[in-house]
Amino acid sequence: MKETVYIIGHKNPDSDSICSAIAYAEYKNGNGDVNAIPVRLGPVNRETKFILDYFGVEPPMLLETVKLSVEDLDFDKIAPVSPDISLRMALEIMKKNNLNSLPVIEENEQLCGIVTISDIISSYIDVWDNGILGKSGTTIDNIIDTLSAEAIVIPKNMKPLQGKILVLAMEPKTVVEYLEENDVVICGNRKDVQKIAIENNISLMIVTGNVKMDEDIINIAEEKGVTLITTPHDTFTTSRLITQSIPISQVMTRENLVTFALDDLVDNVKEKMSQTRYRSYPVIDDNNNNRVVGLISRYHLISSMKKKVILVDHNERSQSVDGLEECEILEIIDHHRIADVYTGYPIYFRNEPVGSTSTIIASIMFENGRRPSKKIAGVLAAAIISDTLLFKSPTSTNTDRIMLERLARIADLNVEEFAMEMFKAGTSLVDKTPEQLLNQDLKVFKINENKIGIAQVYTMDLESLKDLKQELISTMEERRNSQGYSTFILMLTDIFNEASEMVVVGEYKELIANAFGKTIVNNSFYAPGVLSRKKQVVPPITMAITNREEIQI
Repeated sequence: MKETVYIIGHKNPDSDSICSAIAYAEYKNGNGDVNAIPVRLGPVNRETKFILDYFGVEPPMLLETVKLSVEDLDFDKIAPVSPDISLRMALEIMKKNNLNSLPVIEENEQLCGIVTISDIISSYIDVWDNGILGKSGTTIDNIIDTLSAEAIVIPKNMKPLQGKILVLAMEPKTVVEYLEENDVVICGNRKDVQKIAIENNISLMIVTGNVKMDEDIINIAEEKGVTLITTPHDTFTTSRLITQSIPISQVMTRENLVTFALDDLVDNVKEKMSQTRYRSYPVIDDNNNNRVVGLISRYHLISSMKKKVILVDHNERSQSVDGLEECEILEIIDHHRIADVYTGYPIYFRNEPVGSTSTIIASIMFENGRRPSKKIAGVLAAAIISDTLLFKSPTSTNTDRIMLERLARIADLNVEEFAMEMFKAGTSLVDKTPEQLLNQDLKVFKINENKIGIAQVYTMDLESLKDLKQELISTMEERRNSQGYSTFILMLTDIFNEASEMVVVGEYKELIANAFGKTIVNNSFYAPGVLSRKKQVVPPITMAITNREEIQI
């Protein structure tokens, strides 16, 4: 079975993050050795939606965490059983599947109890009263199966099995003293005893030793409405086995059941298991009418495997998926600075100073003799256009140009016309709230001990945001305090005028403005030629903060 590998871009994904994940998943799946699944860590923005719709590509599924959940474990996928099956059948199922418990469901397939091997063994040790068959509601089918019996007479209107169990091992005259209506009797091949029992209106006769029944006895049983079966077992074995025909509903646990859902995190499961002493716990599928899908035990937690991931377009833990520390990172493909993602062993790490991760993905494909499909070539080309701002960004390189030209030919794409349509669709800020603008493309950087949030919004009309500026500043202050940022920056980037208005809140706002040779007014300054967060904003901010802290020391 192929192992599953998640291809993950960064939080608050932009077009490059999502498109590179989609394309690299296609590349890895083409190798045939893994099941690569592209995922996203946030909503698809307008620009990315335009790209995916244009080329007819489905957006990746949303992944909120890579922490292990019950669904990721190789728990026992055992079908639940009905409460009316016999103890003997339940034990056989457990032995066959190497289980120590079975979930029990009602007719509506909802969990009603759980029966364990301890429950069954305890029932064998317990001394049942001789009326247990009637009290437990044992069926004739359970008795026949348990005793490997053959049905000789089964009346249409069976008498209830509500009497006591009797072994008829006495003289015929004495038998009458013990018999009562609806009793269940076990006897051998003595015809006189059989006849007396049937004529005393018993409900069931079990004849041991697999003897051939006399026609007269069969006729009397039919006349009296007595059920008649024969078993190959001897009388002792039959009397010992018959209580194993009682239904598991008689011994199963019904109250205070501890269950887990498929999406429960393993950390939470461990904590809950530590508070109980059960050997196995039912697993419920919340998305399928709470159906029981199996059993989980402590063994499954110990033997669990880590999820496998490949990171694209980032290599900082703060920008990556929650639970990354619990994963096995196989590869990193990125074009940003090398940050703080750690691995315990060497991995394939490809980091290039190009304008887009999609450029690197395309290079990997071509280097390995792989030609991307028309759709994938299209989304890669669109991501390069987006991340390089059609080569207006200072991060753009000649490699980006070469890859875009090659991909555009495969996708049959008019680059200039497509870029104009894409930027118009992506930079429309109509009806956008401050929260949406700040979440659209947010990255968090750690500079020394300072947590810096930098959001970037591309637009063709900076004037349209004037009326929203004060509300933006207030929202940024709230976000800075709640998220623990020392400084929060919003870059309002004008693509075609090649400039950004920098809105800044926090303790370093004057220092940051000075780093660009500007003075901050009403929490903002205008920065001509500044388009790249990675290349034009993070480096001068890092230098300014570092120099200030060194001076203070």
